[in-house]
Amino acid sequence: MNILREHVSATIWTGRTDHPTQRSHFRYHQVVEQIELTHLQATPGRACAIVGFECDEGVRRNQGRVGAAKAPNAIRQALASLPWRQSESSRLLDVGNVACPHERLEEAQQELGQAVAAILAKSATPIILGGGHETLYGHYAGVRSHIGTEASLGIINIDAHFDLRAYDRQPSSGTMFRQILEQDPNSGYFVLGIQRFGNTQELFDKADELGVRYILEEEMAEAGMADIVSQLNAFMEERDAIMLTLCTDVLSAASAPGVSAPSPFGLTPLIVRSLIRTVAAHKKTLSFDICEVNPLLDENGKTVKLGAYLTNEAIAGFLGGDNNDTRT
Repeated sequence: MNILREHVSATIWTGRTDHPTQRSHFRYHQVVEQIELTHLQATPGRACAIVGFECDEGVRRNQGRVGAAKAPNAIRQALASLPWRQSESSRLLDVGNVACPHERLEEAQQELGQAVAAILAKSATPIILGGGHETLYGHYAGVRSHIGTEASLGIINIDAHFDLRAYDRQPSSGTMFRQILEQDPNSGYFVLGIQRFGNTQELFDKADELGVRYILEEEMAEAGMADIVSQLNAFMEERDAIMLTLCTDVLSAASAPGVSAPSPFGLTPLIVRSLIRTVAAHKKTLSFDICEVNPLLDENGKTVKLGAYLTNEAIAGFLGGDNNDTRT
């Protein structure tokens, strides 16, 4: 059963219009092209293609607070009125949402993977709007399908949690990276923003066992970003391809209250923005997802708006850099 919704409502992509024809006045809603995935064609210039993942079944299985399934369209609405400051040859596409009906997480992840692979096959950059962080496994499946099994893949995660829980009973939003690392010897994992008291000692031990690179939240300050960026660049240079995932619970609850697991000791938006800019601008980075924005738990739309701004940073990085040079 194909559970990809080919379109979102046109009313989602509406907002302020400063001028109807002069591109220097344009905002997101004036440039986005809603298109069926099956009609996607490669075109000259750079393109980002948005696909939503309306799912928080993994969060439910992980005993978290559900609601992130509402995020894809909420983030779209927040993006709609942001200024569009890309070149005339750059395109923004929207291929719709993948849903997760009746607790069918594994099938939905497979469907998302197929959508991601299809976008990459047309030399566009997937921008995946989750959803719980189980979104990442579908994202990964699509990237791995595109680059092949022998290519070395680096997964960069901006997150307070390792998500290395056991999956022998069932996968969830807390198991994806362990699934990948145990099943895919050509993948490496670097996570930034780990909370010392947001993960059990067993998870730290498992991270060490699986060769995970990580930086603790308490070690991440703006004054030390040069060293962190250096470590990121070294990790990316070791790999053939890079994918980037952001779990918004890495942010301080003061900035992002609308998440399943808010933290008073999270990262600042400025640090997260710097990380996204660094990774998205790298020539090996193929894709981006944002997860765990929960509109049902948000305060005055604060987290949704921040999620949209951080997604915009990723899109700007992809469209402004040389990301397409090494696509297969």
